[in-house]
Amino acid sequence: MNSNKPSLPQGTRDFNATTIRKRNYIFSILKNIFEVYGFQPLETPAMENLETLMGKYGEEGDRLIFKVLNNGLNNEKNIDKTKAGFEKLLEGKSTEDITERAMKYDLTIPFARYVAMNQHELKQQFPFKRYQLQPVWRADRPQKGRYREFTQCDADVVGTTSLFCEAELANIYHLSFTELGIVNYELRINNRKILAALAEVCGGKDKLIDITTAIDKLEKIGLEKVKEELTARGLQQKQIDLIEKFLTITGTNQEKILALHNMLGKNKLAADGMKELAFVQTHALPETNLVFDFTLARGLNYYTGVIFEVKPPAEVTMGSIGGGGRYDDLTGIFGLKNMSGVGISFGLDRIYLVLEELNLFPQTVITSTKVLFLNLGEIQEFEAMQAIQKLRQSNIKSEMYPDAVKMDKQFKYAEKRGIPFVVKEISNGQFTLKNIVTGEQTQVDFEELVKQLQ
Repeated sequence: MNSNKPSLPQGTRDFNATTIRKRNYIFSILKNIFEVYGFQPLETPAMENLETLMGKYGEEGDRLIFKVLNNGLNNEKNIDKTKAGFEKLLEGKSTEDITERAMKYDLTIPFARYVAMNQHELKQQFPFKRYQLQPVWRADRPQKGRYREFTQCDADVVGTTSLFCEAELANIYHLSFTELGIVNYELRINNRKILAALAEVCGGKDKLIDITTAIDKLEKIGLEKVKEELTARGLQQKQIDLIEKFLTITGTNQEKILALHNMLGKNKLAADGMKELAFVQTHALPETNLVFDFTLARGLNYYTGVIFEVKPPAEVTMGSIGGGGRYDDLTGIFGLKNMSGVGISFGLDRIYLVLEELNLFPQTVITSTKVLFLNLGEIQEFEAMQAIQKLRQSNIKSEMYPDAVKMDKQFKYAEKRGIPFVVKEISNGQFTLKNIVTGEQTQVDFEELVKQLQ
């Protein structure tokens, strides 16, 4: 690789001004809705201790965690430890001699760690509601809508088992996507208790992770490949036939529930799972587009109850743009027992691509400076700057081209920047205002100038 040619790590991006404004537009809508529903902001560090993250995301997730090398590995005192550590890494093992920290994989586990560490401070605030908008890192294969560094926008409630929380989170999804202009999205919902019931019927609780890991790939690899994976994981043909019957349940929500009841209704876990789904459907906003999907597994091991996944409109070819669910004892791994929680996540980067593809970003989001004063030399510089300061006091984004160069160059600058108005000249308190979009040119006084630019 040419060391003189700058580049970026694979799966990362720079964001220009337009992109940042569009991202901030999404952030502002989500933040406002989170705040309206009583959630408080939180931020956690980019890195966590490796032991905090490992073992929380399933075997697939653990492989995607970015580990951070310890400092001082080249220290003479550490040479033997370092060599031994690298040997362990080559064997596929982790070792503190090489790495003790990792980039955070998601926002949920760090949140659980935060709650456990600050439980005494938060005691009077339970149920504790937080939202968090921060980057996370995964060593995934980059593709459209999938990056190695990306931003998650999460909202979680811990300290309550109330299903009203699930209903409110469904509402937050609906209100957020509606305000963003994304219609015909699909909010899929399932319950891990139903999947646990399926596992029990297929030989016991120990089969749950095998089953969920396999069926979580259904959309990616198809039913036949899922069956092959289940076989490879040691399930018998009779069990696989039952899982296939389960995965092919179709119809309306009520028809799906009836089919599931006929299949697993005698199992208590299944009955509880169906009852919870019915509760969320009843108490969520009527217009929230809830779709029961028993194939939905969410590959993360910590989910225990209702789980969500948001599919974008059918005309956009992309994976999920949001997801989440109930976790009954996530903080227990950090010593804080019996602290149930539930949360959802928005995939900002994918939502951005959906809005871009469907042309849903308002023009006002893209516009930065509203008016550019052309620089015609010292004669008008003073008047122009006085006018600009007054416009800025009225919250009108204004600037003057810094150099007295040819007008063509200044006009091209305005066009490239997407600045809609240009003041060409100032004479006797009159401003020659040109609309670059329409080509219309008018003579206005300052009061009228403000009106036209607001």
